[in-house]
Amino acid sequence: MKGKLEPSERQKLIEEGKNLKEALTTLEEDLVKLRDELQIEAQCIPNLTHPDVPIGWEDSSKLRNMVGSPRKFDFPIKDHLQIGKELDLFDFDAAAEVSGSKFYYLKNEAVMLEMALVNWTLTEVMKRGFTPLTTPEIVRSSVVEKCGFQPRGENTQVYSIEDSDQCLIGTAEIPVGGIHMDSIVAESALPLKYVAFSHCFRTEAGAAGTATRGLYRVHQFSKVEMFILCRQEESDMYHEELIKIEEDLFSSLGLHFKILDMATGDLGAPAYRKFDVEAWMPGLERYGEISSASNCTDYQSRRLGIRYRPSESPSTTSKKGKTNLAATKFVHTLNATACAIPRMLVCLLENFQQEDGSVIIPHPLRPFMGGVEAIYPKSR
Repeated sequence: MKGKLEPSERQKLIEEGKNLKEALTTLEEDLVKLRDELQIEAQCIPNLTHPDVPIGWEDSSKLRNMVGSPRKFDFPIKDHLQIGKELDLFDFDAAAEVSGSKFYYLKNEAVMLEMALVNWTLTEVMKRGFTPLTTPEIVRSSVVEKCGFQPRGENTQVYSIEDSDQCLIGTAEIPVGGIHMDSIVAESALPLKYVAFSHCFRTEAGAAGTATRGLYRVHQFSKVEMFILCRQEESDMYHEELIKIEEDLFSSLGLHFKILDMATGDLGAPAYRKFDVEAWMPGLERYGEISSASNCTDYQSRRLGIRYRPSESPSTTSKKGKTNLAATKFVHTLNATACAIPRMLVCLLENFQQEDGSVIIPHPLRPFMGGVEAIYPKSR
């Protein structure tokens, strides 16, 4: 087009250019659709699994460790619902009128206990080198998907916001995972360790039965979450570190619990390996999950585009004298629950109830409750 051309030849090339532009626009639109279709298909494929993960459903999970023993009571045991009612700690009836079922008001010392658990947990985890965060609680649907969760569908656990591409988070893992989305992290900065406080929202689709009564399974709750981004060869080591932190936290509160190496059928799409912590809840007369720790390897980082460039890898020099940097690698991501408030309240109320109707506050939490040592029945 820049050279000398006959008018007819120039016009012919102009028409050809227009056709190419139109064809390119169509191809780009097709590419967007194909990428979306590929993303949907890829979401059907879960992560690989660690060779030591037991194969089967939840009942095939292996016991890793048992900590403590159940407390022996010499008086009739109450569940947390009865304790909470007698001590005026929460109100499910008013919340049902205001918001619907599986919502609640915390009251009086229960509010102080939630704040104490959050602040104590943050303090303890920060001592181990974690950076504290509060996170957005509304995120884009695409970020939810890239973290391995399904924002839509019949049995989704995610609340989607109508007429938008946004969702309420079910865990701080999602917004924390998105912090370094589409970036290359300096290897010297790894590991990146975060401890995040957020409110979490879950539809709890398909959940029913006595195991869901009271605070055990609710639509909205507060949670402190740990999240690590690390080099690929270090993720198994940090997985062990996360479960050790959980064990230390729950042991220091005096809880009896077991740690399970979860079977393949209970891992969910992102997890390469998952350890669950189940604590004894005497009022419910069973163990209930209070925490989990997952190694997601590069399942999330591939979708989120989080890489690092190895600093020790040899760089090469091209014929033109330019230095070619070492190829980037995807980070590995791990997450673990440090404290899920409602289920922790269930554990504390049921395990530390006293015959006179009071509930003893574990020693580590007392400085965070203004020195309160116990919750006593209100005088009438």
